Parts: sequence; structure tokens; C-alpha cells
Amino acid sequence: MPAIHQLIRNLSDPAVSVTGHPTVTFQYTTFSTTPTYTNTTSNPAADLFHNLLDKIPLPRWAVYTIIACAILLIVICCLCICANCCCKNKKRRQKKKKNEKINLPEVNKNTTTALVQPDVAGVDYGSTKQDRGKLLYSLEYNNALSELQVGIKKASDLKAMDLGGSSDPYVKVYICPEKSKTCETKVFRNTLNPVFNEQFSYNISKSSLLKSTAVMKVFDFNRFGKHNIIGELRLQLSNVDWNHVLEEWQDLAEPAKFEDEELGEICFSLRYVPTVGKLTVVILEAKNLKKMDIGGLSDPYVKVQLALDKRKWKKRKTSIKKKTLNPYYNESFTFDVTFDQIQRVNLVISVWDHDAVTRNDAMGKIFLGCDATGNQLRHWADMLSNPRRPVAQWHSLLLAEQVNSTLNLKKKIPLRDKLPL
Repeated sequence: MPAIHQLIRNLSDPAVSVTGHPTVTFQYTTFSTTPTYTNTTSNPAADLFHNLLDKIPLPRWAVYTIIACAILLIVICCLCICANCCCKNKKRRQKKKKNEKINLPEVNKNTTTALVQPDVAGVDYGSTKQDRGKLLYSLEYNNALSELQVGIKKASDLKAMDLGGSSDPYVKVYICPEKSKTCETKVFRNTLNPVFNEQFSYNISKSSLLKSTAVMKVFDFNRFGKHNIIGELRLQLSNVDWNHVLEEWQDLAEPAKFEDEELGEICFSLRYVPTVGKLTVVILEAKNLKKMDIGGLSDPYVKVQLALDKRKWKKRKTSIKKKTLNPYYNESFTFDVTFDQIQRVNLVISVWDHDAVTRNDAMGKIFLGCDATGNQLRHWADMLSNPRRPVAQWHSLLLAEQVNSTLNLKKKIPLRDKLPL
């Protein structure tokens, strides 16, 4: 009985099991075999990637296909670049091996330079040699008169110097080394095949002739800028057979840079009004004048002179510009010249270097008028054909000796009251 009562007492006690051991209450400590996920084990990058995929309005398989194609394209590009580099390296190695196969002992010792540099005669190293055209000229010498006749016949296939694919050619002729006289042909507009048919004479002894060189330069005319040279011929007169007249074509060569002395250029305008007999000369500016002073500069001024019937007539001069080789004047001079006189007058423009102590030196000279040729005659003709309108043009200065010998001016025109009756 006591045992039964003890058993009943134990059953009524909730803290005691049937076996007499305390029970494990899962209400307070519960253990589960199912794993739990927390924020510490999640991947933010993967979550972001999945979120981006969810936002793309395409099936998941299509997105994966596009990504795979992009990766494949990148791999193919990388492979192509690598293959190209390998091919270049292979070519370099082959070229190097080919060069190494040269057998030096078999090469003639006198031609070892051929290993370093090929024959110059057979190679064109970007030479500046250009096709400048041809010139037909003639040469004739008169022993009795000691006179050399230089004929400029025509030119063909000249180099185009203008933007339109043409040129405005003319030819300048002189004899070196004296250069006592320079002649120019007329200017032909917009042509590469001009026909000049002009002839110039030079007084020169036979002994001097055999030591001289005839120079023929073909220029492209430019009214408001420097005249560009197309090409030139230089003929050693000692090599010419003077027993007959020489007439031949020759290719124009590149102009020499050692013989000509640059004296500079001058720009001036001419205006003639025939109704009132007024000739107006405006000296505008000059540039690239010759250096005359020790400091490498000059004090230039311009002298404007009229010569009537080969005699000195009237003259004026500009102000002096101190220490410059590019003076600007813009000074105007007006002369009374009747229509009858304008056909017999020559205009002489000369640039001088002023010196307060010694004599003024001539820096360059040029003349226009009835006895002029080439560009000078063209400027004069343009003035006469355009009355009342100023015509401006740049001119290259020549040596004073050249102009003086060509113009050969006499003394000043005598006064009217001293003329013989």
C-alpha cells in the first residue's frame, strides 16, 4: 500500500517522470535540426545581381545568352590581337635572319658601303626635283658689233603656280657676272604654254662672252605679292658654238640660290587723269630692304623721278623712316604731265639709305614707262588703260647700275628760255 501511495504521489508531481527522472521541457530550451539563415551569411553582390536580372524585361535564359555572347566576343578580340602581334614578331625574326645571311667575305672591299647605303644614282630620296616645263630659246653673236642676241621663243608644260591650275608666266634675261642689263618679256595670263617671240641684245666683247653665263628665269606674275619663280636656265657661253645660230629646247631647272642679291620690294600705285594731265604716284610701303647700317638696319626714303625723252625732268622724295627694313610711307606726289608727254615719259622709283655724315647710298631702283619691259611695262599699261583709277602693284628692286645702264638718262632738260632758237 505504501508503495501504491508513493507511486500516486509521484504521478501527481509534474516535475517527476514516470521513471523517476526529471523531464526535459522543450518550452524553455528547444533544439532543432533545421538550419537557420541570418543576415551575416548573405552576399550583397549576388542579391544586387539577382535584383538587376529581375528588373530586365527578358526571360532569364535570354539574359544569360546575351552575357555569354558578349564574353565570347571579347575573347575572340583578344585572340585576334595576340595573333597579330605574333605575326609581326615572326616577320621581324625572319627579316633579321635574312639580313644575317649576308656573307661579308664575299663582298668586294671597295663596295662595302653598299651594305649600308644603296647606290645614290638608283634611288630617289624624295628629291625636290620637279617637272617645271621647257623653254625654247636662241643665241646668236655678231662679232662685228660685239652684240649678243638672246631670243625667248616659247615655253611649254610650265608648272602651275596658281590655285586654278595655271600660271601668268614671263621671262627675265640677264648676263652674269656683270648683270649690267636685265630684260623681261611681256606677261601672259592663265597659260602654261606661252609664245613670247621676243629678242634682247647685249653689248659684250668676245673675250668677256667666253667668261659669261646667260641666265633665263621664268616667273609667275603676281600683282600684289612676290613673283614666284617657276624655273631657270643657266648657259655657259664658253660651251656654245658661235659659228651658227643656236636654237633648242631645254628643261627648266630648279633656281639657284647663291647668285641673286635680294634688294627687297616696293609697292606703289599710279593714277593718270588725261583730261587735266595729272599723274599721281603714291608710295605705299617697302619690305625686306637691304641692310645698310652696322646695326643691321637702314634709314630708307624713296625718290620719285620723271624723265622725259631720256632726260631728267622732275623729282620728289618721301620722308625718311629711321632704323627699319620694312618702311610704311603712304605718301602721294602729283605731277603735271600732258597726254602727249605721258607717251614719252619714264618714271624712276629708287630707294635710298639716308646717312647724316656720308653720302646717301642707293638700295635699289626700278623704272616704268615707255622704255620699260615686263612687269613694269604692264603696270604702266594698266594705268593708261584705266584712267582716273589708281592701280597698285609690288615690284622687286633691281641694282641701280642695272637700271642706269638700261635707261641711260642724259642731263636735266634745259630751261625753256635757254633752248636754242
